[in-house]
Amino acid sequence: MRLRGHTALAFVAGAVMALGTPPYDLWPLAILSIAAIFAILRNARRWALAGWAAGTGYFGVSLSWIVEPFFIEPEIYGWMAPFALVGLAAGLALFWAAAFGLAARLKAKRFLALVVLWTAAELARSTVLTGFPWSLVGYLWLETPVIQWAAVAGPHGLTFATLGLAALAASGRRPALGAGLGVAVLWAGGVWLTPPMQDLSDRPVVRLVQPNAPQTEKWDPERQRIFYERQLDFTAAPADDPARAPSLVVWPETALPMLLEDAGNAFAAMTDAAEGTPVATGILRYEDGRYYNALVLVENGAATQLYDKHHLVPFGEYMPLPGLVSRLGLRALAARATGGFAAGPGPRPMPLGPLGTALPLICYEAVFPQDINAAGFRPDWMLHVTNDAWFGTWSGPYQHLAQSRIRAIEQGVPLLRAANTGVSAAIDGAGRVLASLDLGQAGFVDAPLPPPLRITPYSRTGDWPILVLLIGAIAFAVLRGRRETV
Repeated sequence: MRLRGHTALAFVAGAVMALGTPPYDLWPLAILSIAAIFAILRNARRWALAGWAAGTGYFGVSLSWIVEPFFIEPEIYGWMAPFALVGLAAGLALFWAAAFGLAARLKAKRFLALVVLWTAAELARSTVLTGFPWSLVGYLWLETPVIQWAAVAGPHGLTFATLGLAALAASGRRPALGAGLGVAVLWAGGVWLTPPMQDLSDRPVVRLVQPNAPQTEKWDPERQRIFYERQLDFTAAPADDPARAPSLVVWPETALPMLLEDAGNAFAAMTDAAEGTPVATGILRYEDGRYYNALVLVENGAATQLYDKHHLVPFGEYMPLPGLVSRLGLRALAARATGGFAAGPGPRPMPLGPLGTALPLICYEAVFPQDINAAGFRPDWMLHVTNDAWFGTWSGPYQHLAQSRIRAIEQGVPLLRAANTGVSAAIDGAGRVLASLDLGQAGFVDAPLPPPLRITPYSRTGDWPILVLLIGAIAFAVLRGRRETV
């Protein structure tokens, strides 16, 4: 087959592989597509090009939601949407291209080398320029018991196992038998690892408020008051069970239409609506010439605890490498480095009395497993506020929810999230959604707070085991290659 044929097939296989991500969740098709990519490589001459094509197809479909922010103001930014999607997909695919190209240079065991290098590429894109670990290969198992292995091996360990099974399916005399046996082992292990449902009858209740403010209207001066009062009404609404009134009310990211410095009257109104129950809310604040995306705890009409988002969105909330960008002649873009958001000092505990200690997360921060491991303490639960209106109404919000579920599994710790337009949800330490509000729905949900599970192996070790495995495998391959050339 000619070069273009292999490249086109790899692109199609990558695009089909993306159908394993939410909201499609066609995981069998995704796993078969990975095996197809390995099969295509058996006769391909330019592995790097095939890897780049597969990655472009995969990221082009799975990250198609990236165009949504550009249509908030389509008359100004709409023209940029296709360039952003193509640029992001093609750029992230370079990680795959590098892995495929390096694997092709080895004379033997190239599939095994690709499993190692492809996993390393996924780890690298989770780290470079603060990382973008969205749509990791290991996430394809979310709707199966296999995802419980994330509590043991983390997302990159799952990626390694997934790629290994796909490589096995594309090689050997009886590939289907070996790969099928491997899936069966992972599946059975996942079932065994899945903890039983917990008794939540005596657990404290948290109210998650979802105002459903479309991003096109959220900051409209004529609409801000409507969304603010809607949240007050939801906060004041009686509990379904009067004997189990909420112990905490949570509003989403940037829920208040004013800066922290101007929110005194709003805080008093929130306390009145909640009848003295603490309210956690997202809000912007300004200090020393910089803006911060913050989460505050409101008690008795005042902010008593504060957390500033520390892991900012590259190119969205800050401009990475502003000096280089400026030297390239893009001074307007570089100006975002001083005109965007400032990062907070890092993760911090939020003690909440009978609710235990929460780890606050704002929006994008829930997609980074390494950040939660690096927090320096094990929380009783994770408190996540987000505004997923930026992600549109199709795949983006569901993928964000999926990653929140995986964070809960990795840590064995429940995660409760309040999302502006949805999906607000209470998630237990096994990643199960116990209660939720659908995307595009305005309302609230009262959910019992599950207790944390036993500490997981991944929460103890983080990515160190898979990192050592990858470094060892790469070092072994390099040393073996040198011996063969002597």
